[in-house]
Amino acid sequence: MGVLFFSLTAFVFTAAGGLLALRFRDHLHLILGFTAGVLLGVVSFDILPEVFALSAEHGLDPTRAMIALVVGFLLFHSAEKLTLIHHAQEENYAEHHHPQVGLISALALVGHSVMDGVGIGLGFQVSSTIGVAVAVAVIAHDFADGLNTMSLMLAHRNSTRRSLVLLGLDAVAPLLGALSTLFFELSPGILALYLGFFAGFLLYISAADILPEAHSQRRSAVTILMTVLGALFIFVVTRFVEG
Repeated sequence: MGVLFFSLTAFVFTAAGGLLALRFRDHLHLILGFTAGVLLGVVSFDILPEVFALSAEHGLDPTRAMIALVVGFLLFHSAEKLTLIHHAQEENYAEHHHPQVGLISALALVGHSVMDGVGIGLGFQVSSTIGVAVAVAVIAHDFADGLNTMSLMLAHRNSTRRSLVLLGLDAVAPLLGALSTLFFELSPGILALYLGFFAGFLLYISAADILPEAHSQRRSAVTILMTVLGALFIFVVTRFVEG
């Protein structure tokens, strides 16, 4: 029952974040700046500490998860550049606006949201206390996940309709991920590899995709401040959950 309740809450918060980005699309550079900070914070204060904690608890070699991180980063980099190469002759190539790039980025976040739901489900497999702690952390940044998905789609000139479809997928993803844990269990070693892999995805999206886009139209100290606030937000959330 707890799994269903918290995964439905994640659904609501994800959708709310995406609709916020749609409503304030004229200030997309500020939203993107905040989004980049959030993703950096999730990797630094949420995912990587969990990787090292899993490794220490189960006697795993953390180097494997770091290799998975590099693979995730380079895989997304390759996918983006191989997509862009087919558009090298387009006039807007220099502006870096390609619907396919936004779609790939958003789908990566959908995959991350599925695993957020898996995290909730696996947390409740351990205990109700762990499950609630994981769920609070997931819900806190699922709002940003929805915002991220919509921002990426709009920034790369996808239609509002397509953007809403991707937002819907991202919103339902945690629910599907949580329900799937009723049918399987992940070993700590596989979970650590997964976390490392998606940390690489998120790092690339933040540093090489979102931040350049945030500063492509308006370069301002306010955008940089929003990035700092995004990272600080996740830092405070993770400290609150741990406390």
